[in-house]
Amino acid sequence: MSNSPEKRSEWRAILHVQARVAVLFVPVVASLLIIAALAGNERKSVPDVDRTVTGSIK
Repeated sequence: MSNSPEKRSEWRAILHVQARVAVLFVPVVASLLIIAALAGNERKSVPDVDRTVTGSIK
């Protein structure tokens, strides 16, 4: 098996396409990380709410 220039250019083309597709997912992953960070910072400042019964306040 020899490393022909055609084989190398095919692999380069495949890797190039995969890199371009991966770049498309960068904004999606970044957005999900931002949403997760914001959701994780939720403050629970209302301890008087009974979570077992909807709408009840002690």
